[in-house]
Amino acid sequence: MIAAAWHDGTVTAPLTPPHQPQPNDPWQAPPSGSHVLPGKDPDAQERRTELLQGALVAVVLTVAGVALGLLWLWLAPRVPLVSDDTAVFLKNSEGEEAIGADGTFVLLALAFGLVSAVAVFLLRRRGGIPLVVGLALGGLLGSLLAWGLGTWLGPTSDVVAHAKEVGKGVTFDAPLKLHAVGAAVLAWPIAATAVHLGLTALFGPRDPEPEWMSPYGAQDAAPGGAYGQTPGGAEGAAPGSAEGQAPGGGRPSDGS
Repeated sequence: MIAAAWHDGTVTAPLTPPHQPQPNDPWQAPPSGSHVLPGKDPDAQERRTELLQGALVAVVLTVAGVALGLLWLWLAPRVPLVSDDTAVFLKNSEGEEAIGADGTFVLLALAFGLVSAVAVFLLRRRGGIPLVVGLALGGLLGSLLAWGLGTWLGPTSDVVAHAKEVGKGVTFDAPLKLHAVGAAVLAWPIAATAVHLGLTALFGPRDPEPEWMSPYGAQDAAPGGAYGQTPGGAEGAAPGSAEGQAPGGGRPSDGS
């Protein structure tokens, strides 16, 4: 059914049929030919690329844990022990070598986290959740690998057998171990993710700001503020326009 409007005794049909959408309607459905063909979605390809890069970062950082373990084995201070054929004692009971082993691992892990975060940021400045997850997972696995490798390649964990082997009164090294395992293992992933997020926030590319479109196709409101208002703030047509004049062409009379 076609609607009609009465004006001065005449019937005027609407310019746009009711069954057709307005040309500037922001809620109308996109044209039928605008759908993306299957397999041609650029966002899906971008997501696959990010997932591959995140997995690659995790694998590389896990392998880098070998270097962390070797450095920890080389730089960590040794804890000297001595035996008297009845028991094994610390040669220096007031020494801080045991705490030094934990501190060395944490400092090395923080350095590895900083370097890995900078390298990943330079590889892909846009960042992304897969990269952050890859940094965290790779740092965690790398720390676990370094911990296991350092303790395996270090002095034996069988202290009693080692003491009997070296003999009475001979100093030997205690096994290399971590006392604060949680803090030491999490140092690398926490440092990597924090530094990477900071670099992305400070130096990453910015997304373009969206342009807000009104329902009528105009980008900005009228100079006076709201739509349909004059710069003076009053609603209606501005002075001097066709709507603000009397039918005779002059200004409307005020009744005086």
